[in-house]
Parts: sequence; C-alpha cells; structure tokens
Amino acid sequence: MSTPPDDRTFRREMATAYRSGWHFIDLATAIPHPGDSLMVTLVGEPVIIVRDDDEDIRAYRCLRRPRGAPQPVRCAVRYGMVFVNLDQRDHQLIGKRKRDAAQHSAASDPLTATPRSA
Repeated sequence: MSTPPDDRTFRREMATAYRSGWHFIDLATAIPHPGDSLMVTLVGEPVIIVRDDDEDIRAYRCLRRPRGAPQPVRCAVRYGMVFVNLDQRDHQLIGKRKRDAAQHSAASDPLTATPRSA
C-alpha cells in the first residue's frame, strides 16, 4: 500500500507539471459582451477572464495579498477557445526577447510566439 504524498510534494508537482502549460478554460462565447467576466480556479489559483472594451479577451491572476492588483497572465484565443498559461518564466523569457529584439536591427531573427513550455 502506498502512502499519499505530502502537501509540499503535491504543490511542487503542481508547479512544475501543470502550471507550465497552456490550459483550456472555456469557449470565447462564454463571455460574449465587453465587460463580461468569468472566474475560474486553475491549478489552485483563482483566475478571472475578462472581455475588455476592445473585444479582446484577457486573463488575470487574483492575488490574495492586501492591496494587490490583479496580475496579468498569458491568454490566447484559438478557434474560439480560451487558453491560459500561468507560468511566469514564459512571461519573463518573452519580455526579455522583445527588449533584446528592439535593441537589435531588423536583420536579426524574428521572435516566435511559441511558449517555452509547448
């Protein structure tokens, strides 16, 4: 008989295995109008999906600390489906690439939109 994993092991596995990928949330038709929102819990974290005034769909991580503003997370809509990626390493990597590309000439390699975890 095996013993269940402790809480620390479970959190580590969730952070490494599940947080680093793209997760299907819902269809884009679930938030049809500007100002509509959808609250979900993804990998134990509350995430809010919002359709803004420009008809774009954005995702935010809801922080629990006092006076913490919602933190944007990567969100993509493909074929009418909303996907979210909670991995902060992808955000930092892509932000660094964009800054580096802005400093280099147009002859340098173009940036790819594929996340590191794909």
